[in-house]
Amino acid sequence: MSFFERNRKALIEQGIDPARLPPGQYHTDRFPVLHVGDVPAYAPGQWNLRLFGSVEREMVLGWDDLVALPATHVTTDIHCVTKWSKFDTQWTGVKVADLFALAGGRAETTHVVSHAEYGYTANTPFADATFDNCLVAYEYGGEPIEPIHGGPVRLLIPHLYFWKSTKWLRGLEFRVGDVPGFWERNGYHMYGDPWKEQRYWGDE
Repeated sequence: MSFFERNRKALIEQGIDPARLPPGQYHTDRFPVLHVGDVPAYAPGQWNLRLFGSVEREMVLGWDDLVALPATHVTTDIHCVTKWSKFDTQWTGVKVADLFALAGGRAETTHVVSHAEYGYTANTPFADATFDNCLVAYEYGGEPIEPIHGGPVRLLIPHLYFWKSTKWLRGLEFRVGDVPGFWERNGYHMYGDPWKEQRYWGDE
């Protein structure tokens, strides 16, 4: 019996439906740490978030501006392209759709590019980035997001592989037309659907 088969059998024994696992994934209770570059440290008042591109009002939000906006709480499974999945993760933040509306987003917008520290970017279709459970998140499990997991603020797009949920988020660029982000330029799939195992270039 393979590791993946044993993992799914263990879920059944715990009364958890193994159908929650996309193909090629295994379940873990841990929250593995994977990222590019050093973990940034921000001085008080240093962090901000830029909203720009296909909007009527380009904006820069500080921490107090962000947390003053209506909050949404999401409980969701997450799936990393490195094959681990974690169930029932809990997040609090502001919907990407609400930030788009705040900035006067334009109807012709087709994609969102998330910008993070060190020049990291990830691309997502606009429709996918604006589901009700897609957040600019600032809490995980009821606590501030740890820096190693992308705090103070990270993107949450849980139905795609987790590299699309950008850590250390600093900007949302609303675009007309797609453009590859960091990992997409380096061999990862442009969309990244876990249920279709869209990990790399050439995956259907």
